[in-house]
Amino acid sequence: MSFRPLHDRVVVRRLDQEEKTKGGIIIPDTVKEKPQEGEVVAVGPGVRDEHGRLQPLDVKVGDRILFGKWSGTEIKVDGVDLLVFKESDVIGVFVR
Repeated sequence: MSFRPLHDRVVVRRLDQEEKTKGGIIIPDTVKEKPQEGEVVAVGPGVRDEHGRLQPLDVKVGDRILFGKWSGTEIKVDGVDLLVFKESDVIGVFVR
């Protein structure tokens, strides 16, 4: 990827949402909500505390995360739609 986030920013690729409900009903594209799950593709180095020490981020590349519905800024890099937001907008990390 040719994009490197700064400070406590996280770059995420949204994961595709299911095409059908558990009951087998197909959901058309026009009524689908944007998924709130994604995969981290890049992270910034972290933020500096009041003593100037670098505090690394809790998320890392490859983590599958849950984020807020209206979080982030949408960007397009190399034809791929991505989201950029602060680590504080991450609600949690899925544990495998």
